[in-house]
Amino acid sequence: MEKDSALIVIDIQNQFVNDLPEEMNGNSVVKNAVKVIDSFRKQKLPVIFFREVHRKQVVDFGRELDGDEKIHCIEGTKAADYHPLIVPEDNGKEFEMIKRRYSCFFHTDLDLLLKGLGVKKLYVIGLLTDVCVHYTCADAHQNDYFVKVVREAAGGSSLKAHDAALEAIEYLQHGSVISINQLN
Repeated sequence: MEKDSALIVIDIQNQFVNDLPEEMNGNSVVKNAVKVIDSFRKQKLPVIFFREVHRKQVVDFGRELDGDEKIHCIEGTKAADYHPLIVPEDNGKEFEMIKRRYSCFFHTDLDLLLKGLGVKKLYVIGLLTDVCVHYTCADAHQNDYFVKVVREAAGGSSLKAHDAALEAIEYLQHGSVISINQLN
């Protein structure tokens, strides 16, 4: 990982981890996410943690509930909290952000933060591969960032959807889907 890299940790929250299908092996995804986060911490590179959080009045879901998703991650609930193994540190290199939609770029100041940090390459982990990870990677690509998704530290709504999302991300940038063993 080069000095102009940052890690984006997407929605590794209690509800999303608990809702992962058994075939995605949520415990493995979380353990691998911890390894990736630790690797960035050791190199003193920025780590940006995102949580999807919605108001209890359910006024900010937009079209999100038109598909298979149910009401989720309501502010102030344990469901919306980070998974207990995914805890941001107050070390000056870690940042926390809330989002209301799938992409980490949509109506957040992520791009402004990345430019301020001098970041050009984003490593991405989290949930769900076929939703928030995919949309974030597509927006990163359109904002001219290089993208690397660590396949073992991401989980989808199904194995089929996970694989299809990784294939779509790889279509945008060849070499963008990597193994955890390729980090260093």
